[in-house]
Amino acid sequence: MVKSAAVVDTACLIGLERIGRLDLLNQLLDPVIVPDAVSGEFGPLPDWIEVRTPSDSGMVAALRLVVDPGESEAIALAYEFSCRIILDDRKAREAARHLGIAVTGTVGLLLKAKEGGMIPTVLPLLDALDRNGFRVSEAIRNEALRLAGE
Repeated sequence: MVKSAAVVDTACLIGLERIGRLDLLNQLLDPVIVPDAVSGEFGPLPDWIEVRTPSDSGMVAALRLVVDPGESEAIALAYEFSCRIILDDRKAREAARHLGIAVTGTVGLLLKAKEGGMIPTVLPLLDALDRNGFRVSEAIRNEALRLAGE
């Protein structure tokens, strides 16, 4: 499996940390990039996560009109580095897609992890996310299980 760069938002970091699977980011992505605002929201990060500052402060300011600070910086960084972004918030996903950025969610990462043989099944991790307050809609959950063949 070829790893590619991606910018990761806070929700994904928190969700994966709560279920003890932050390691999946390191296995799936290289480099894993977060903006300063996400680092501040999340707290201490593993040394394999790179913290970067977006260079386009105007884009960040414009994005802050519709999404939170972490999401706005993450979207600006993904645009700047022309790489994928890992986002779960609907408004933030729409803003990123509008800018032509490839978007994956936390559940999509779990599917990639199964496809790459890093996890045997998706269902236990979806259940763990749910138990830890990470909201996944019933439609996304069902689609993920269908795609995973579970």
